[in-house]
Order: sequence, then C-alpha cells, then structure tokens
Amino acid sequence: MCKNVFFHLRGIVSILIYFINTVFWVIPIYIAAIAKLLIPQKTFRKYFDIVLNTSAGNWVWVNNMTQRIFCNIRLHVSGTESLRPEGWYLVVSNHQSWTDILVLQRIFHGKIPFLKFFLKQQLFWFPIIGQAWWALDFPFMKRYSSAFIKKNPHLKGRDLETTRKACEKFKSIPVSVMNFAEGTRFTRQKHQKQKSPFTHLLKPKAGGMAFTLAAMGEHLHSFIDVTIAYPGEKSFWDFLCGRVRDIRVQVRTLPITREMLGDYFNDSDFRLAFQNWVNALWQQKDVCIQEMISAPEPLIPVSAPSFPPFRIPFPVTEKIMAREYMDTGIVRIP
Repeated sequence: MCKNVFFHLRGIVSILIYFINTVFWVIPIYIAAIAKLLIPQKTFRKYFDIVLNTSAGNWVWVNNMTQRIFCNIRLHVSGTESLRPEGWYLVVSNHQSWTDILVLQRIFHGKIPFLKFFLKQQLFWFPIIGQAWWALDFPFMKRYSSAFIKKNPHLKGRDLETTRKACEKFKSIPVSVMNFAEGTRFTRQKHQKQKSPFTHLLKPKAGGMAFTLAAMGEHLHSFIDVTIAYPGEKSFWDFLCGRVRDIRVQVRTLPITREMLGDYFNDSDFRLAFQNWVNALWQQKDVCIQEMISAPEPLIPVSAPSFPPFRIPFPVTEKIMAREYMDTGIVRIP
C-alpha cells in the first residue's frame, strides 16, 4: 500500500514538472515568434530561430533530466552512432504508448534536429502548446476528405501544395519530421478490430509516409526506422510513476532515393510498390520486437536486418498482399 502511494506521488510530481517546464519555455518561444513576425529581416530572423531552437532543446533537456531522476529507466538503444544534428531526416516509428514521444526525444536529443510533426490545422487552437507548435515551425496541413474533393474537384492536390509551401522554410534549416505510421497507439482491442497480420503491431498507413516524402521533396536526406519495445509496463502513467523499468530501441538509417518519391495518390503502380515496401518493413519490425522482448537480458539485436528493397514493377501476388495488409489513408497524428 505504502509503495503504491509512493509511486503515485512520484507520478504527480513528474507531471507537474513536465507542465511547469512546458509553460516556462513557451514564454521565450512566443516572444521570439512574435519578434520574427514584427522584424522580417533575414539577419534578425536567424537570431530568433536560434532562440526558438535553443528553447525547444532546453525544454527537451529538462524533460530528459526529469526522466533520469524520477523514472529510473534502463534505456537500451542501438543504431544512433551515424546520426548528426545537421541532417534532414524522416523518422518513422511504431507507436506503443504516449511514452514513445518522450523516449524518442530523449534518444535523439543532440543527435538530430528537434523532432517536428505534421499536424492538422485545427490543432493550432490547442491551448498553449498549439501556438508553440506554430512558433516552432511545425507544418500544419489542411486536409480535404474524398467526399469534399468530389464536390470541389478544383481543390484536388491543394492540401499537398499547402504542405509543400509550409515546408519551404526547411530548405535551409535542418529538420527531423516524425511520423507514427500506425496512426494510433497499439492496443490489443485495436489489433483484434483491425485483424492485423502482425503480432506486435497495427497495420501501417503508407499514405502518411508517402505524403511527407512528396511534400518535402529532396530536402530530406535519410529515412530513420525506429522500433520501440517494452518488455514490461508501457503506459504513460506507469512511466511517470517510475514503474517502466526497461525500454529497448533499435534505430536503422536508410538514404532517401528518387525511387521513394512519387505521386502516391494518382500513380497506382507507385502506390502499390510503396505499400509493399512499408509492409515488408513492418514485417521486419514485428520480428525485431519479438526478439527484443524475448531476450532474457536487455539487449538489442547486434546485426539489424537490411532494409527491404524498393521495387517497381512487382508481381501480382505482391499487389494482393499490399491490398490485404495496408491501410492507404493519410496518417493521423495522435
């Protein structure tokens, strides 16, 4: 009983620190963002960008220190040695828990640029943090449903063009774009409802990755595949309370080539090839998770498998497998 009370007190203190830390760093972020609007000269904007990026980095640093003090995690990571903060990256990961975001920020802090998500335009109005996302140049997307496009065909492709314009600022500023390809957190209920062919994963949504690659064009240099596994507890509250003791992460890096860039929504051959590639990637990830959670010692597989080849054209049997395994909808940021 006393032990449970101690854990819950630790969780309450942790979440208060996260909240205070967020509010504290939002203030200089707001000030720098307003100054950028009022003083549009390029020279001054660079200084304001330094303030914004430094504030965001400090916010992550304090969050990381909070984890070290209160969470007592054995965090085991492999594959981050070749990463550099001057690169441009698309980061794709499975999604097990809300804890994933804090774990990703921790393992990539100082190794790659600050993680940024594609966000729905409505999230700009989310209190405090929505405006901070805008100030930090998170790209906001205005997406149209298929039914809306059918009634307004002149708007076809406008959502992609809007996103491309939002990403113009990333031409000269290194960036890491984060994508949870499953679109939502893994639960057994969701797994059963989807009839997912994977043991530890939901079906990936290839459209989100393809959309990001198309919007960012050739500005992204590398594709980072992240596999997160929790051998024990994984809920966010358990994480805050210090009951998540063991987290294992495998990171793989792949150069982004021209064959990975295409018109996913209008080119059926490219769409099916991209779906096949993501499906093969998810099959590898499923095996990797099983290996990591089954290991008696907290070890990450030393030799990661090679990335599946990206092939066009492809056999008819692969087309069938792609349709069976993949959900082609746009990814939803959780």
